Amino acid sequence: MSPTVSEGAAAIAAVDLGASSGRVMLGRVAPDRLDLVEVNRFPNVPVRVAGTLHWDVLALYRGVLEGLRAAGREAGQITSVGIDSWAVDYGLLDAGGALLGNPVHYRDERTDGAMDKVLAGVPAAEIYRITGLQFLPFNTLYQLAASAGSPQLAAARNLLLIPDLLSYWLTGIAGTEVTNASTTQLLDVGTRTWSDRLLAVAGVPADLFPPLRQPGDGAGELLPDVLDDTGLAGPVPVTAVGSHDTASAVVGVPAAGERFAYVSCGTWSLVGVELDTPVLTEDSRRANFSNEGGVDGTTRYLRNVMGLWLLQESIRTWNAAGLPADLASLLHDAARVPAFSAVVDANDPAFLPPSDMPARIAAACRRTGQTPPQSQAETVRCILDSLALAYRTAVHDAVRLSGRDVDAVHVVGGGARNGLLCQLTADACRRPVVAGPVEAAALGNVLVQARAAGVVHGDLRALRQLLRSTQQLTVYEPRGNDAPWRAAAARIGR
Repeated sequence: MSPTVSEGAAAIAAVDLGASSGRVMLGRVAPDRLDLVEVNRFPNVPVRVAGTLHWDVLALYRGVLEGLRAAGREAGQITSVGIDSWAVDYGLLDAGGALLGNPVHYRDERTDGAMDKVLAGVPAAEIYRITGLQFLPFNTLYQLAASAGSPQLAAARNLLLIPDLLSYWLTGIAGTEVTNASTTQLLDVGTRTWSDRLLAVAGVPADLFPPLRQPGDGAGELLPDVLDDTGLAGPVPVTAVGSHDTASAVVGVPAAGERFAYVSCGTWSLVGVELDTPVLTEDSRRANFSNEGGVDGTTRYLRNVMGLWLLQESIRTWNAAGLPADLASLLHDAARVPAFSAVVDANDPAFLPPSDMPARIAAACRRTGQTPPQSQAETVRCILDSLALAYRTAVHDAVRLSGRDVDAVHVVGGGARNGLLCQLTADACRRPVVAGPVEAAALGNVLVQARAAGVVHGDLRALRQLLRSTQQLTVYEPRGNDAPWRAAAARIGR
């Protein structure tokens, strides 16, 4: 049940776009109050055209406009609008500001082999020393390398990451928000400016990217035609937030101090700790950890884990085959399956593209000499045990590599609703898990806007105190002992 929107507080619209759906959330914020209601949710369904997988970005923009109209009906005057989304993907604009084709989805096969070509010319150690970023085949650096010589790239005069593209359509002003820029593997992690060396590797000029913005910076005001489309009364400012959804989600972690780990758990799971400075050691590079930009100059030291994509794609496969696949029933049945009947490496690249996920999980089990899951419930239990195992490894590695010990693991995002996964994560990490809030990204988005508008004040600690006093949280204490988890990790070479 959604909380009641409080009266007498600033009304702030947070656009939060995920890999499978988008939503516009209306926050009501005062110094001692933070309420959030969903005013519009819309699907985010990619489209394959002529062999290339694209985002349907115009449908997303329509969902944003409809959501802003709904927010206006609910609240009247809107104080500010902010946008966050997934990372790395972008739209190209021509000299007149027109979009040069639909943005390509990071799961498209066009980047196959692109990383190897880049690394053949620039050592991985050098790229990591500059960017501190995890090596993932779909990073923007490799997307651009794969597009080298294409007519679209040749005609482009601006590259806008997805939230910046939507912000540009709302305001007519182009900019690049820095937390999302930090995921491209083109930004210098030390200076938080574009790396001339890596832009040259990608084959693009520095002026392809508009000026960098910090979270809290103004990004313009809604254009007259947008005000007409949404029914809002101007002026309505747009505020840059942590536009990478994980940057906003980490703001939305209700931690009491600095000794915490987080699992931002959605289609992807981002697992790590919050630091003041990046970790650029060779051990960190070999462990494939990212130093991504956070709000207030922090570093999100994390590892990407495949996340609930494994479960979402399994359910999609079963539904397409006409098999019943109700999530609540599947989780109920999975809880009765013996632990560690089968486990897989959740980060196996074989799981990245869309297709028959249960078949790929079964194949991975056979490759490691295990009996594959024999039912839907066994497949779901395999996924959840494997995710908890991946979170355990990531948390332990983050502590070891950063020197920052943690007293608790905060699970935020959609995975906070999954009680079985949260309990398994507590058991695996040997630390209490604090689950919630589910809408951490939207809450972090709202808080950064509210602070920029002068509605709330203070540093991240103060913002998180407001979260702890207003949001419902659930604590899972670790059970059992560590030996079964060590044994399960050994089965997949961890």
